[in-house]
Amino acid sequence: MFKKLRVAISSAVFCLLTFYFLDFAEILPVEFHALGHIQFVPALISGAVAIVICIVLFTLLFGRIYCSTICPMGFLQDVIRRIASPIPCPLPKADKLKFTILRWSVLAITIILFLSGFTLAAGIMDPYSAYGRIAVHILKPVYMFMNNNVASVLDHTFYKVEIVMLGTFSFTVALLSFVIISVLVWTNGRIYCNTLCPVGTILGFLNKFSIFKIKIKTDECTSCGICAKKCKASCIDALAKTIDYTKCVSCFNCMNYCHRGATSWEPSWPKNTDVDKSKRKFLLTGLTTIATVPVFAHVGAVGAVGAQNLVPLQPQRVPISPPGAGSAEHLLKNCTSCHLCVSKCPSKVLLPAFMEYGISGMMMPVMNFERGFCNFDCTLCTQVCPSHALTPITKEQKHLLQVGKVVFIPELCVVHTDGTSCGACSEHCPTQAVKMVPHKNGVTKPFIDVDICVGCGGCEFICPVRPQKAIYVEGNKVHKQANPFDVEKTEEKEIMDFGF
Repeated sequence: MFKKLRVAISSAVFCLLTFYFLDFAEILPVEFHALGHIQFVPALISGAVAIVICIVLFTLLFGRIYCSTICPMGFLQDVIRRIASPIPCPLPKADKLKFTILRWSVLAITIILFLSGFTLAAGIMDPYSAYGRIAVHILKPVYMFMNNNVASVLDHTFYKVEIVMLGTFSFTVALLSFVIISVLVWTNGRIYCNTLCPVGTILGFLNKFSIFKIKIKTDECTSCGICAKKCKASCIDALAKTIDYTKCVSCFNCMNYCHRGATSWEPSWPKNTDVDKSKRKFLLTGLTTIATVPVFAHVGAVGAVGAQNLVPLQPQRVPISPPGAGSAEHLLKNCTSCHLCVSKCPSKVLLPAFMEYGISGMMMPVMNFERGFCNFDCTLCTQVCPSHALTPITKEQKHLLQVGKVVFIPELCVVHTDGTSCGACSEHCPTQAVKMVPHKNGVTKPFIDVDICVGCGGCEFICPVRPQKAIYVEGNKVHKQANPFDVEKTEEKEIMDFGF
């Protein structure tokens, strides 16, 4: 019963979260982004103390059920293990190794780099963000390819979509992550969860003190080894009849396959009355402090936003951080590069960065207007961000949010090069920061008002000049407030008769 319940919950969470990443047709409501907010690392970074405390308490009560039910990377490993299990593996197994030094070293390095402002390490090691990149860069193109094949047959029900590579570097990282994790699962089951995953190390340590544990009844166990063979975490020593609780993920496979009923899930109360309870209390208090101090320390660091020299997107160009980021510095301190905002952006203007923000900002979202421009009323990216690297904003706030400012190069405009009027940039400007004014010989030219520009990129996207645009958006290192703009009102005329 326990295994069936676990499989049902984990399947539902995994399928809904995965489809939310893949859903280009916006079938699922936007509220499903909550599945990303309950992940451990995004909740820790965003300061969602209630979610972090709930995960810690559930682990202290029931073990690592987060790893076996909520974490999408955990379910993906189960799927890979089920597919790869019939294939004989020539590589050596590492079931007997605990990798204690390795797991704690990875956790310590990740925390130190994160607190030092190098969030890229946390983004790479975070299981949720790693799975998000796999879903966006590997699974989504496959899903779109299948959709296009179905659309070619059922053209009245489905529609074809363009499949593009969002970023070469991010795709490479996602592919390497998928290959490495697949090989690890093929050879040693969930060894990734117990050696490389920082969340697995923290929750594995907590699992040692959980109340409900998998128990082996030594009187009824015959050391047949079926439980150890079916254990996905390789945490059971069948001969010694012991369980390494730092590795156990509470999958209940051992209980499901033990025909003698020698394994059970029951409360584990301390039997030794001489145990110094003050030590355990001190340990749990210290662990809680470790889990919460980085949150508040990080929030304090975010508040101290200062000027920073960023690697330009192009010569003399500052990268444009998405709405809700506040500044490039805030984005770099909070984003884990899960790419949910990249996947959900309806205008496809959010792309994974390469070196636009520098090394520490690799794979984080940056605005690019080659294939579209930012919808004036869209705030979807700020709603779905689980780590609050993009804080939620309203449409009214976005209408006056200046993520960048327009720059016009007269020498490149067709008004000067060809002597003809264009006006495309003015037509696509929602705030009329770009207006057409008389030039000469009846030709008009663009006139820009930087103060009311919001940096949506409509002018840059539509500009026909190639290879360098005559008008483009220069990013603001720190987002600013644009001046209110006047909406031109058209007078309605009542026509008493036909107009011809």
